[in-house]
Amino acid sequence: MKLLQLLFSRSSQVPRWFILLFDIGLCAVAYILAIFARFSLGLPSSFLYNALSALPIVLLVKGINISYFRLHSFVIRHTSVQDGLRIFYAMGSSLVFLFVIDSIHNYFPAGNGHLFPISVLLLDFIFSTFFLAAFRVFVKLIYIRISSHSSEKKENYAVYGSGTAGLTTKRKLEQESAEGIKVVAFFDEEEGNQQKILEGVTIYDGKLDLESVLQRYKVSQLVIADSGISISKKQDIIERCLNLSVAVRTVPPVEKWINGELSFKQMKHVKIEDLIERDVIQLDKHSIGKQVNNKVVMVTGAGGSIGSEMVRQLLHFKPRKLVCVDSSEIKLYELDSEVRDTHPSAANTFVEIVVADITHESRMRRVFEAFSPEIIYHAAAYKHVPLMEDNPGEAIRVNVNGTRILADLAVQFDVERFVMVSTDKAVNPTNVMGASKRIAEIYVQSLFEFHAKNKTTHTKFITTRFGNVLGSSGSVIPKFRKQIEEGGPITVTHPDITRYFMTIPEACQLVLEAGNMGKGGEIFIFDMGKSTKIVDLAKKMVKLSGLTLGKDIQIVYSGLRPGEKIFEELLNDEENTLPTHHEKIMIGKVRQYDFDHIKQNISELVGLYNSQDNMQIVSKMKQIVPEFKSKNSIFESLDNDVTLPNSKDIQQMLMN
Repeated sequence: MKLLQLLFSRSSQVPRWFILLFDIGLCAVAYILAIFARFSLGLPSSFLYNALSALPIVLLVKGINISYFRLHSFVIRHTSVQDGLRIFYAMGSSLVFLFVIDSIHNYFPAGNGHLFPISVLLLDFIFSTFFLAAFRVFVKLIYIRISSHSSEKKENYAVYGSGTAGLTTKRKLEQESAEGIKVVAFFDEEEGNQQKILEGVTIYDGKLDLESVLQRYKVSQLVIADSGISISKKQDIIERCLNLSVAVRTVPPVEKWINGELSFKQMKHVKIEDLIERDVIQLDKHSIGKQVNNKVVMVTGAGGSIGSEMVRQLLHFKPRKLVCVDSSEIKLYELDSEVRDTHPSAANTFVEIVVADITHESRMRRVFEAFSPEIIYHAAAYKHVPLMEDNPGEAIRVNVNGTRILADLAVQFDVERFVMVSTDKAVNPTNVMGASKRIAEIYVQSLFEFHAKNKTTHTKFITTRFGNVLGSSGSVIPKFRKQIEEGGPITVTHPDITRYFMTIPEACQLVLEAGNMGKGGEIFIFDMGKSTKIVDLAKKMVKLSGLTLGKDIQIVYSGLRPGEKIFEELLNDEENTLPTHHEKIMIGKVRQYDFDHIKQNISELVGLYNSQDNMQIVSKMKQIVPEFKSKNSIFESLDNDVTLPNSKDIQQMLMN
């Protein structure tokens, strides 16, 4: 047994020349058996002599074909259907060559008849093909038998999906993994496949039997090989596995396999993003393409998480020019490098990288003069709640005044569409950042209403509002991931805090769709799905990391940060929504404002920047946005000490 283990162990490699000689030996046995099988029926001895004397020719031809089809170069213990086809091709080619040689030999008078009867060649083809294939199957079975005993501590895996991808996944798991792996179960939800046996492994009902089978076989990891299942179904499988502390991997779609072959390294562990991801959004690509194609498009904040993804998606619609504006040199450098790698022709033709601060009016005017943008996606903003709570002047300078400068220039240069990216924190704001974005929304909306009423511009101003995006700079997931890598603890501000989440690509797709369908003046609200408890998010990330909460890592509560609220909304109490043709996009019916009144108030607010008096700045913000009530902030005193008119009073004042 030890000798066999050495022969068939993973580390041992039998020389190729040995396999070649062994194959030729099998071919010799097959040919001799074919002769005796044929001549047992009775034929002249001269035929028998000619057939035996032709053995060297037979072996030479077969040796050449075995070498040509590289039968001796493949690892025998991993024999597959492809190897069987190569054997068939090699022996079939040998049959053809031998038939040609025999025909040539028989053609000449001195040839003295056939070298080998056709019947012998046909029997030889059958026997040699069988022997070569049987030898490889025998070796593989011995290897499987020995390897199953050679590792006392095998890791049990299960595969979700019993189709071609599932079967390939099983083979790769058992063949290419560095540790001993045994696939003990397949899962499938198609009734016709359940309870069947595939390569010695039973197929179970993925809907009913998942937990019981995983526990029975003590499965450590489940590999989802079926790329056709919906995202919601995949998330359900992951959740059920996490409850049993079973790690989950996923297999990429077949078209992403390397040279058509799946490798073990491509089976990636699932990430927390997989549990929040939603089904692919169906965009009206034709309509968006028609709007963007051959147009000059500007993206502000192009180096940021949202802005850079907007650039990536807009590249596919081939605008005439794509102007990428950001104040961060390093972010624009990274974006430029990416565009040059992924779209080399675009980088040298229609993509323009512009270092500019949107709050510098003269610089932005020069950009408008140079490029004459027709569509603007305005994603530039300060968005970190605690930082803006400590620096309200900067929130006003960038989020309010920067938006005002861009919006005014858009009117002056007759831009077709101005799409502003806002946030759910603008609804009933409890912090400076959210209030600054709400003021920017009000200015853009009232500016459009004013010019639409007076018919003084064709610019359509559109606002999009959504929640947190996964993976953006400063978001909670990268922070938790880093804390887990460092061994913890994971810091959560409050046990009940919840947030809406959306992937960056999904958010940008909806921005494109909303920008396309907007008629002007709307605030589009995105369907963010269900809100997620941040502490549950942290717990799932711990499980996905293979750690045990309370043993390997701790969760601690640090308390709400300045301006932070436990629950976030997408609409305030006085707003409602109207549906659109897209199920994930709604139109928020918001209050109307008098433009002259808002313009005057925002001018006064921006003018307070030079004072650097945070209390004065925030007090003025609360006058413009009466629903702005600070939470966990020094600015709460402004709510207590100053009696501000509510929104209904403001409306009445404007009407009068």
